[in-house]
Amino acid sequence: MEFGPGKFDDWCVFLTCPGAPAYAPSDREYFAELRHLATRQGNHKVYDDFVQVFDRTGPELNQAVLAHIASLAAGYRRDAVVAERLLCILYAGMIAEENKANAKLGKRIKRLGVYQVLIEGVPPEVAAEFSKGRPWQELDAECQQRGF
Repeated sequence: MEFGPGKFDDWCVFLTCPGAPAYAPSDREYFAELRHLATRQGNHKVYDDFVQVFDRTGPELNQAVLAHIASLAAGYRRDAVVAERLLCILYAGMIAEENKANAKLGKRIKRLGVYQVLIEGVPPEVAAEFSKGRPWQELDAECQQRGF
């Protein structure tokens, strides 16, 4: 995984594999994968583990957080690889949000989408589009209503 220039800034998250082109996963894609993982592992387990990563996320990549993600993912047994990949994507996405110029919500915008999908049962494609075109003050109020 790495950061690079995207449509909006230099903080686009790319998945990289040897011999394959870099790929930027969309919110819609990883929200759908999260929902699928939650059907196997439990919505609250996946959400609670995400919140542990959220609480440890700052503007810089931290090896201790990556180690914590690996530890959390081990608890998913047969889904450990998927859980680790998704939590790492979300972690990188939150770092990117914390570094965006003039971003008022920072990493909370990712938490809003994850909360909508895992706790409220909002379809991933709806949650992925929810924030687009909305003023930050409205999104801030949405986050505060949910306790973050």
